[in-house]
Amino acid sequence: MSDEGLRQARAKMEEAGVDPVAVEVFSHYYRLVESGESGMIPESSIEPVDMPALADVDLPSPVPTEGLAGTVVVKLNGGLGTSMGLEAAKSLLEARESLSFLDVIARQVLWARREYDVALPLVFMDSFRTSEDTLAALAPYESLAVADLPLDFLQNKEPKLRADDLTPVTWEADPDLEWCPPGHGDLYTALRGSGLLDRLVDAGYRQAFVSNSDNLGATPDPTVAEWFARSGAPFAIEAVRRTPSDRKGGHFARRTSDGRIVLRETAQTLEEDKEALADLSRHRFCSTNNLWFDLRAMRDELERRDGILGLALIKNTKTVDPADPTSPEVVQIETAMGAAVEVFEGAQLVEVTRERFLPVKTTNDLLVLRSDCYRLLDSSTLALVEGVEEVPFVDLDSRHYKLVQEFDRRFPDGVPSMHRARSLVVRGDWTFGAGVTVTGTAELDEPGGRVEAGSSIGG
Repeated sequence: MSDEGLRQARAKMEEAGVDPVAVEVFSHYYRLVESGESGMIPESSIEPVDMPALADVDLPSPVPTEGLAGTVVVKLNGGLGTSMGLEAAKSLLEARESLSFLDVIARQVLWARREYDVALPLVFMDSFRTSEDTLAALAPYESLAVADLPLDFLQNKEPKLRADDLTPVTWEADPDLEWCPPGHGDLYTALRGSGLLDRLVDAGYRQAFVSNSDNLGATPDPTVAEWFARSGAPFAIEAVRRTPSDRKGGHFARRTSDGRIVLRETAQTLEEDKEALADLSRHRFCSTNNLWFDLRAMRDELERRDGILGLALIKNTKTVDPADPTSPEVVQIETAMGAAVEVFEGAQLVEVTRERFLPVKTTNDLLVLRSDCYRLLDSSTLALVEGVEEVPFVDLDSRHYKLVQEFDRRFPDGVPSMHRARSLVVRGDWTFGAGVTVTGTAELDEPGGRVEAGSSIGG
């Protein structure tokens, strides 16, 4: 049945006009799933990895801007933020001070162009669901597009597969839900298939800086750009030391069989290895998903491999309608763009500070981002306010705060002051008045209630 499933899937993609190379990439991973490949990386096959810190890199002072001048900025912007209850591009969400994530990103790039006198093109990898809204939101920034380069290109899409027979699922209630993105590892396929990779090389750009649009810490920094330009590496990823908040997330390691760096995601970790995954003393570094690659090296490697980099498989099992647990179970075939670190010989890692890693994956993160722990500089860079050395840990009751609409309803007058807080744990349904201050360690327990305006909690 799986041979028939691949035939049906290919036909569906071709009918939808999906790039032929993306069809071949999908077919490659389909066959891996069909053969029983899980994409798992056993703990026994890896060892901890160490790396240099950016702060210790020897660069001239002031830092030259040649590296930044040869850089193009790419933002991954295909997500809808469905896990937070959003139905449009997640980057349209207000980040802080009435500015969306897109506003902040655009201002960061425009400031860097003026400050360092560089071209610094900015392009978004959008999905078929985010492109229109994103371009409309960026329209006021009339000088954002550079020369003949587009402001966005589209990531590919692929069919969700029925878990029982690997045929493309049909969902008449919402046919859009029959499709899914191939994970952000599709970046390389989409860059090549759209022709943008060739256009960037032909225009004289040397390296790409890629990050998620929900990470406002990923600014186009001349120090990192110069480090990568001088490293001679074809590929590199910025890493940070893991904290308790990262226990369930992926990490870097070194494969013992060939010494290559690997990025092990949670979905690639065996159940019996979950304890090792969470061991912060063993696996100390996780990915920021801020990565750099040499444009010519990427083009050459894709050409050599006929467009298929061979990134590690991530097999995700979900329901066709994420909001309906009774809908049919499906397999989504994905790859992570960071997995390319093991493809390129000479790939490197560099440790950066947490200020370059401010992802917003949950409303817990959103609360901290909107709080007075940060200030927005003239460069639109987010900086910790004086006295805050580490962002507080926040854990809001997911029954009441998981969705942005519910989160906003419980903080109608803004989020609490958090710059003197170490942690905030909320259990139950609590609504916060204006001017609430959290200090030290604060916990609110069931059943809930109201935190009155001007009050202080914790200690």
